[in-house]
Amino acid sequence: MQRKKIRKNPVNSKITTIKLLEETKIRLEKLREHKRESYDDILRKMLYVLNTAREEPEKARKILEKIDELRKRMFEEKAKLQEDLAKENNRK
Repeated sequence: MQRKKIRKNPVNSKITTIKLLEETKIRLEKLREHKRESYDDILRKMLYVLNTAREEPEKARKILEKIDELRKRMFEEKAKLQEDLAKENNRK
């Protein structure tokens, strides 16, 4: 099966605004793989995983596991950075 390419900024694309409940926004933020990932990126990733799950559930599961692994790494790096900053501030 050919892999579909997801364009970051489709040609002739328009930007729009959508309303979200604060809870939905928080839940979307929990799906970020990196801190600069946009809500559009997150939603497109979700749609990709959902569409993949219909035809290839095992592949979708692997994608979700990879996302979870990347998120854990992001939080570990953030904690390490905060720890290093705290140590640096204590030295001053």
